[in-house]
Amino acid sequence: MADIRPFRLRVPQHELDDLRERLSRARLLPDSPRRMRSGMTAAWLRTLVDAWIDWDWREREEWLASFPQFLADVEGTPVHFAHLRCERANAPALLIMHGWPHTFALQLEVASLLTDFHVVVASLPGFAFSAPYADGPASEDRFAATMHALMTDTLGYESYITYGEDVSANVSDLIAATHPDRVAGIVVTHAHFGTPAEREASEDAEVRAFFARLAADHGPNGSYGHVQWARPDTLAAALNDSPAGLLAWIAEKLAEWADIPSGDPAALETVISRDRILTEAMIYWVTQSIATSFRPYHEGADTPGPIPPVGVPAAVYVQRHEHDYPEGLARRFYTDLRVFERLEHGGHFTVAEEPAAMAERFRAFAASLG
Repeated sequence: MADIRPFRLRVPQHELDDLRERLSRARLLPDSPRRMRSGMTAAWLRTLVDAWIDWDWREREEWLASFPQFLADVEGTPVHFAHLRCERANAPALLIMHGWPHTFALQLEVASLLTDFHVVVASLPGFAFSAPYADGPASEDRFAATMHALMTDTLGYESYITYGEDVSANVSDLIAATHPDRVAGIVVTHAHFGTPAEREASEDAEVRAFFARLAADHGPNGSYGHVQWARPDTLAAALNDSPAGLLAWIAEKLAEWADIPSGDPAALETVISRDRILTEAMIYWVTQSIATSFRPYHEGADTPGPIPPVGVPAAVYVQRHEHDYPEGLARRFYTDLRVFERLEHGGHFTVAEEPAAMAERFRAFAASLG
């Protein structure tokens, strides 16, 4: 029988005291005079740092504790997950996975709305309260094997629907492609791109235009990923020692990738509340997991290997940052595509930005599977 242990976060008071002291001594800089475009401003960072100092973490800790959470040893790695069970035993099971820089906590709101599902919100190994792999790569293939084993061997689900964002989007695709006998369907907001070689080989003008647009955007905005790939430990040393720096690094990406007006990072708080932003930073801080969260980049998350086509029923919802994603590309990869919809609202963190709307989409898709 699987070893599943209840988990409850309780941050020691001395760690909270140390955090507030560090934040109160933060040496924040003004905006650069050459600043052109960024997801962070000096004024917004000052606001967030001050808010973190005064924040009632104990209240937020109780909110987190309201979601049943567990640790289980999955193929030798302690994995953390929230498990929200439906009263109906035969309800559909749903695996929800985060990416970077968010954690499981950012996806709890949508999970709380899906009371007619058995919902598992998992922390990838090396993120938050899941231990990193003790040896070997933190690769997408390995994440997929671990997450599938969690759902089937550990929790005993005969079949389930899978969903992933960012790093875990390919993980979700891999799970669905590799285990069609156990995956009832896949919900997608980060649709499959293919390998760089496959993109270059495409003769479809719409596909080529889409990837050319992404490449143009990625040039000035993708340097974070290069640093996390090339110099992860150097960057992590700074972020792990400075809560203000850690907050800036995380909040910048939340603001840059969410569906908010360009140039106004503080507008992030209209779709992802300040409590939720600070919760993300707090989890990284108390777990000291920023370094291990970089490992997927070092293992090639930006240059994935080939993934077989997904043959299980699929629903693709194109988020706003990929608004021009070609439908033909989706139909070639998701060979049983049941839904293709371009969202009017919702960016990179789709289920966190639009929890109620996405909960309804999960529900409609599951109902269509019979």
